[in-house]
Amino acid sequence: MSHLGRTAVEIADDVRSGRASARDVVQDHLDRIAALDARVGAFVAVRVQEALAEADAVDARADRADLPLAGVPVAVKDNIPLAGHPTRDGSPHTATTAAPSDHVVVQRLRAAGAVVVGTTHVPELSVWPFTDGPLGTVRNPWDLTRTPGGSSGGSAAAVAAGFVPLAHGNDGLGSIRIPAACCGLVGLKPGLGTVPADIGHDSWTRMSENGPLATTVADAALGLSVMAADPALAAAPDLAALGRPLRIAVSPASPIPGTRIDPAWRTAALATADALRAAGHTVVERQLPVPLRFVVRAAARWFGGTEADAALSGPARDALPRRTRTHARLGRGAQRLGLVAEADTDRWRERLDVFLAEPPDLSTLPLDVRALPRPGDAAGRRRRPCGPRLVPQLLGGRELHRRLPRPVEPRRVPVDGGPGGRPPGRHTAVGHALDRFDDEPARERRGAAPRGRGAPRERPAVDPAGPRTRLTQDSAEPRTRLPRGQPAASDAVSVSRSSP
Repeated sequence: MSHLGRTAVEIADDVRSGRASARDVVQDHLDRIAALDARVGAFVAVRVQEALAEADAVDARADRADLPLAGVPVAVKDNIPLAGHPTRDGSPHTATTAAPSDHVVVQRLRAAGAVVVGTTHVPELSVWPFTDGPLGTVRNPWDLTRTPGGSSGGSAAAVAAGFVPLAHGNDGLGSIRIPAACCGLVGLKPGLGTVPADIGHDSWTRMSENGPLATTVADAALGLSVMAADPALAAAPDLAALGRPLRIAVSPASPIPGTRIDPAWRTAALATADALRAAGHTVVERQLPVPLRFVVRAAARWFGGTEADAALSGPARDALPRRTRTHARLGRGAQRLGLVAEADTDRWRERLDVFLAEPPDLSTLPLDVRALPRPGDAAGRRRRPCGPRLVPQLLGGRELHRRLPRPVEPRRVPVDGGPGGRPPGRHTAVGHALDRFDDEPARERRGAAPRGRGAPRERPAVDPAGPRTRLTQDSAEPRTRLPRGQPAASDAVSVSRSSP
C-alpha cells in the first residue's frame, strides 16, 4: 500500500502500531521526490541513503510505540543547521562547511521519530516573499508558472506536492504564512518564545520564529507540539469546555490608509467568517488599525535583518545579487537612524493584546498576495510584485495561522483568509474548529501534483484504504525553461479522491 497522501497523524499511527514500517513510508516519499522534484525544485539536497538509514533506526527503536512522529518524512528549511550539511540560506556565498550539529528544532523532530528527507530552497538570505535565487527556483505545485511564495517556499512546495506531509519553516514578516496561502496549506507562526528561534544573526531582532507547514490543522498542531516540546499543543481542544461559542473578529478591510484588499481575498475572509458563524461561533467585524510608524519600523527591521545576515558572508557579500545588496544597504541606513529595535516587537504585541482583549478569541484577516508572480531568475526578471499589502497581517509577535477557505481564485491558485490569535493555545482551538468545516478541501490538497505546461499529467487511481489522495505519474521529459504568458486552463492542479 502506498503511503503517499496520508497525513502525518495517520503515518505516525501506522508506524507506531506496526501496520507500516518507517522505511516503506520514507521510500515512497523519496520515490515521489525523485519522480517530480525536477519540475518543482523544492529541495536543495535530498538525503536518500541517510533518510533510509534513519528510517531503519526508527523501526528498531524500543520506544517506537510512543513516538509522536514515528516514521513521518519531514523537510527542513535550509536556513537552520542540519548536522552533516552546509546551511546555505539560499546563497552560494555562505559557508560550505557542514554543520556540526542539528538546530534544536531538528533535534526535537528527530527525537520524536521524524525522518529528515532533505533541505528545502529559500531565496538568498531568506529575504523575499518568493523563492527563487542563485541556488534555484521553486515552482508552485498548483501551477508551475507561479511562485509558491517565500521565504519558506521550498518547504511549502514540498508539502503541497506530496513530497512530505510536514515541513519546517520560519517566519518573520510572513515567510510561513505567505507560502501557506500560496500553496493552500496550514502554516503557523507560533508566537514569541513558543518554539526556539536562533535563526541567522539574531532572528531578525526577534521577528523570526520557527513553525510547521502541513496540509491539515491536526498535522500542523502535531508538528508544533514537537517543535515546542509541548505535547498539549497537539491535543484537540474541548470547545464545549469553554461554555460558550468562540468569539471571532473578522477584519476584511486594509487597516493602512491608501491600500486595499483584493476583492477575491476579501471574499475568502468573509467566507471563512460565514462558515464559522454557521458552525455556531460568534463573529463580529472589527478593524485593526496599524499606525504608519509600525509599518516603517517593520520595514526597517526587515532591511536591518538582511544587513545583519549579509554581514555573515564577509567579503562575499559584494557578490550577492543586486536586489539583496540594495536591501542590505537600506538596512545599514535604518540602523544608523536607530529604526531597528527589538522593543518594536513588544509595542506591537501590546497593541494586539488590546485588539484581542474583547470581544474576539482570534481574528480572521485576508492575506492579500495579489497576482502571484511567476518565478524569475536570480536577477529578478519576469517578476510581478508580490505582497505589497501584506503588512497588516504580518507585523508579527503573535501567533498567526494560515488556512485555506473554500474559494479558489481564477488563476487556479489558492486564495487565503485565516485567523490569528494569542499563543500558544487558542490557535489550536480555532484551527480545529476550522478543520471541522473544511476537511474535504484539505484532503484534496494532500499530495497535489505539479500541473503546468510540460508537467507530468496525473491519472486518478483507487486507493483501497479509503478516501485518500492517490496519484500516479506519466513519464515526461522535464522542461528546462519556464513557460511565458498566462497559463492555460489545463495547467491547474487536479487531484482525485476515491470513494469511501
